[in-house]
Amino acid sequence: MFKEKNKKILILAPHTDDGEFGCGGTINKLIEEGHEVYYVAFSPCKQSVGSGYPSDILITEVKAAVKVLGVKQENLKLLDYDVRTFNYRRQEILDDIINLRSEIQPDMVFIPALTDMHQDHKTVAEEALRAFKFTTILSYEMPWNNISFQTSCFFKLSEDNLKAKINALKKYESQAHRPYANEHFIESLATVRGVQINAKYAETFEVIRWIN
Repeated sequence: MFKEKNKKILILAPHTDDGEFGCGGTINKLIEEGHEVYYVAFSPCKQSVGSGYPSDILITEVKAAVKVLGVKQENLKLLDYDVRTFNYRRQEILDDIINLRSEIQPDMVFIPALTDMHQDHKTVAEEALRAFKFTTILSYEMPWNNISFQTSCFFKLSEDNLKAKINALKKYESQAHRPYANEHFIESLATVRGVQINAKYAETFEVIRWIN
């Protein structure tokens, strides 16, 4: 993708685990290639954690998950927005993203799809689009939330990349009940996307803007 190493990649995850689901294999691949990946989660979803877990369990889990992918702990940034309230706090979220832009100056940004049905996902995607007018932007796939999704960009994944994604998601024990949070589904989706480009495994993205 990049001829030079040490490019800065920013992953915007509305909630902890969104980045791993949407582009966990690609995160691991980019780090293997020598790029610097930053992961920002806007909410630890304290209000929706299931019974039997401490309210801040997702903070513990995301730290363990991104470590599996190879993200440096100092490159993980956790914000504290309440889940399902992002659309009421657009300006604050935009301000935070602009600050991230100034601080990190990323070469590429990964965001949820602009057509994502979840209000928090959609808000982050829209405000990121405003903030990063002059940066390459790719939307990651979350089929359970995407009304439509253009598979216009693919990253081939090795077995190790896919294994890292699966192992990272296993760190989210509090989310294991989700129908999409199982190894079979994750591997199957990577297989389907791989078939589309004659590879064993892949993740797909929608190109919002490509600058090279």
